[in-house]
Amino acid sequence: MLGLLFLIIPWFTDAPEEREMTERMVPHGFHGNYWGPQATKARQEGRLPEISITPPMKRWDEWGRKVLRNGDILFRMGDARLMHGYFPMSRFLANASGSKFSHTAIVSIEKEGPVVYDTTRTSVSRQPFCVWMLDNVGNFGVKRLRSEHREAVPRVIEFCQTVFAKQLPFDYDLNLDDKALYCVEMTEKAYRYAGLKLSDPIKLGDMERASEFPLAIMGIATASQYFLDDPLTLEKEVFFPGNERHGIWSSPKLEVVVPPTFTPGYPYMADHGLPAVAASAN
Repeated sequence: MLGLLFLIIPWFTDAPEEREMTERMVPHGFHGNYWGPQATKARQEGRLPEISITPPMKRWDEWGRKVLRNGDILFRMGDARLMHGYFPMSRFLANASGSKFSHTAIVSIEKEGPVVYDTTRTSVSRQPFCVWMLDNVGNFGVKRLRSEHREAVPRVIEFCQTVFAKQLPFDYDLNLDDKALYCVEMTEKAYRYAGLKLSDPIKLGDMERASEFPLAIMGIATASQYFLDDPLTLEKEVFFPGNERHGIWSSPKLEVVVPPTFTPGYPYMADHGLPAVAASAN
């Protein structure tokens, strides 16, 4: 019995870190979206400190300036967690859906270089690419519209900048309406705004490997009844990063820039250097 206590106590006294790396960059006492319009403007005007760039971040910034283009879709394995850090929600959704990714975002080439439009726990965010990469804990990939569809890119960026300015909240309910957005939903809707459908939503119960995680799915569905306005069910339709068979990654309108086999390492992204670009990318 005593031995069991020694095994359990560390779970409560040394809980996993629930915040992702970019969340840990937020200064103590800051309120609001640290990657939102007001904070972005405050950094530009010197009212908030500039972002400290480490050598690995500098390498990613240089790579991004050479490789990335407007409208590119970034894919990564995130590390969003629930239950005070004990439940790895990002990894669960990726595994249950048969994907190497849990997360997508959109690149825009702006005054300071490549920036990424995404969603955080609070709202829509805008981060330098080298900052966005800090939250990668697994595979990383990039896809780009094929040349015959690239006239849609300005409208894609327009959508991202509009929802960023409006600061639509994060969509914890994973609904398909436009009142709030989660990351993959924002990516899909940005392209639909430009007239291009990339993928169809999938019911949570129809995820490729859902049958392998019955307890986790049951637990999430049950807990959501207490914490969400619209609880999650197996019938709820959700957009996914996907793989070659479903989701945004599978869209025939996209071409591969970086295949889903590159793993930068975590948290300093120095384990495997920088990714090679697919020979077919143009």
